[in-house]
Amino acid sequence: MKLLKIMLLLIVTALAMPAIAQDKGAAKGAMASTTDMEILREKIKADKKLVVAANMELTDAEAKAFWPIYDAYQKDLQSINERMVKAIKDYAAVWNKGAVPNEKAKQLLNESFAIEEAELKHKRSYVPKLEKVLPEIKVARYIQIENKIRALVRLELAASIPLAQ
Repeated sequence: MKLLKIMLLLIVTALAMPAIAQDKGAAKGAMASTTDMEILREKIKADKKLVVAANMELTDAEAKAFWPIYDAYQKDLQSINERMVKAIKDYAAVWNKGAVPNEKAKQLLNESFAIEEAELKHKRSYVPKLEKVLPEIKVARYIQIENKIRALVRLELAASIPLAQ
């Protein structure tokens, strides 16, 4: 359990940093940043997989069936993550200019709700797939692990993103 907490903290910290970082460097700095971001993303994926593996208690047969579903879930989740990063960057760009206009605030709020709805729909769509290969308790455990990681990421982001003015 202690390993889970440590790994989650590392994942959250690594996931939150790119979303809140402001790179105002030259094109060369942006290129290096992109390469660093790709390395960081790959490390996060590996660390997250270790957290899941350490906590799922899968049999060999379950693992053989589960990991391809896990990989597909993560691949599909990437588009939701990209939407979230874009929304945060859009908000940061507007916020850095001063007061957030009402229309932009409404647009960003609607996108935030749409992202949350997409994430819930995504989770729900994978439950039947997981139920085919895992007992219900392990399906619940996996969704709990995903929820905890996502909650920690959101907590870190919330602490870093200023309130609209």
